[in-house]
Amino acid sequence: MRRRLLPWRFLVVLGLVALSVFVVFPVRGRIRLGLDLRGGSHILLECVDTPEAPVDEDAVRRVVEIIRNRIDQLGVAEPVIARQGERRVLVQLPGVTDPQRAVEIIGKTALLEFKDERGETVLTGAHLKNAQVQFDRLGRPVVAISFDSEGAKLFAQATTANVGRPLGIYLDGKLISNPVVQEPILGGEAQITGRFTLEEAQNLAILLRAGALPVKVEVIENRSVEPTLGRDSVNAGLRAAVIGVILVLAFMVLYYGSFGLLADLALLCFVLFFFALFIGLRATLTLPGIAGFVLTVGMAVDANVLIFERIKEEYRSGKTWRASIDAGFQKAFRTILDANVTTLIAAVLLFSLGSGPIKGFGVTLSLGILCSMFTGVWVSRVFVDLFADRLKMRV
Repeated sequence: MRRRLLPWRFLVVLGLVALSVFVVFPVRGRIRLGLDLRGGSHILLECVDTPEAPVDEDAVRRVVEIIRNRIDQLGVAEPVIARQGERRVLVQLPGVTDPQRAVEIIGKTALLEFKDERGETVLTGAHLKNAQVQFDRLGRPVVAISFDSEGAKLFAQATTANVGRPLGIYLDGKLISNPVVQEPILGGEAQITGRFTLEEAQNLAILLRAGALPVKVEVIENRSVEPTLGRDSVNAGLRAAVIGVILVLAFMVLYYGSFGLLADLALLCFVLFFFALFIGLRATLTLPGIAGFVLTVGMAVDANVLIFERIKEEYRSGKTWRASIDAGFQKAFRTILDANVTTLIAAVLLFSLGSGPIKGFGVTLSLGILCSMFTGVWVSRVFVDLFADRLKMRV
């Protein structure tokens, strides 16, 4: 039965190899690098008390979530947003080489207010539903805003009461637009106009969509991480990975002979499948992530070691060569599954509870375990079934 299924299993492996090659190559530019490898911005914020908004536990949690929403809209890959102590928030942005712009977005309170000519606040951004950049008839950028149902009612009341008078729009107490109300606005939609550049309009839209911070935030530390350090780390990590793979390949050939070559083929498939998954999932590679990959290289070949040792035991007990192979794969499978599942649980916990580099280590470890189980149990079996009658293991 297995011999009849072999062509199909081989075609599956061949198809996965072809697909992985298409995803991985050319490698340059396809792997996303984290802050420690690519460089970026490192910002430390602190929540401070004001008479209007004292800092408490709930306020700090909301600050973290609002900052996370703002950064998500910036499109930064694998940012780190984490509390430090009671009032501080650490923000790391890989690839963001202009930390000042990042601070302007994530550090502003972004309290939107509409004030009449007496300076009284008639509406805030609490009921804002959406904000996006549009262009007026002259091609100038404006920020189009819309309110929820409650906000639309309040906005209609405010514009009705101020027809023919200016209604100032303030952000964090600073006047950004002061239009004169021509007629009541009943649809809950309006435009914030001003002498905005496109980038300023985009920043304002991001701030308004993410909402206002509940307390005042001050920048304690703001620095750039140089990418030259990242390049040195990448080179050292890649050298370690290449050397590790070569040593494992050599060991398998020296110890298991021709069957070691089959294990090496499976290991090369593991490396290819791993990076195809890594790129396909748009994961971010960190320095601990490189260490996780080197670790999984050893784990990937460990399954073959268990299987080959089982085959040797079965063959020494007097079974035929083909029967020894079948028994070796069957009996080693449970051990391989148990060992990998327990490690996978630890990797998932690292990914779920960790942050930054620890999360990167958890990602590479998880992907490595999944790929190693597949190549060890499936791919290796295909290669062994193909060449078992022609090759012999050193018993």
